[in-house]
Amino acid sequence: MPAHYIYLFFAIVAETIGTSAMKASDQFTRIGPSILTVVSFVVALYLMGLTLKYMPVGIVYAIWSGLGIVSITIIGFVIFGQKLDMPALIGMGFIIAGVVIINLFSKSTVH
Repeated sequence: MPAHYIYLFFAIVAETIGTSAMKASDQFTRIGPSILTVVSFVVALYLMGLTLKYMPVGIVYAIWSGLGIVSITIIGFVIFGQKLDMPALIGMGFIIAGVVIINLFSKSTVH
């Protein structure tokens, strides 16, 4: 797997950790989760920046946001007990399909 996909994968993981920590920070009133939020987003943006050396910004952001949305939704469901209805699940399916289509068929993924 090319390094830029590894950077992007870990950027998404860091962003997902940061977003989860933000929820746990209770509007930044809890110091531990608040610090984790900031550190996670700094790491995520640094890794995303490395990815942008190899891929166009639109493609990187589509993958980043799509997989981030799905990941944080799953975490919200599993950890925070947030419920999903059928339209939400269908929408997540479309997001995943879009990311797959970009990666399998687009010639724009590497520049």
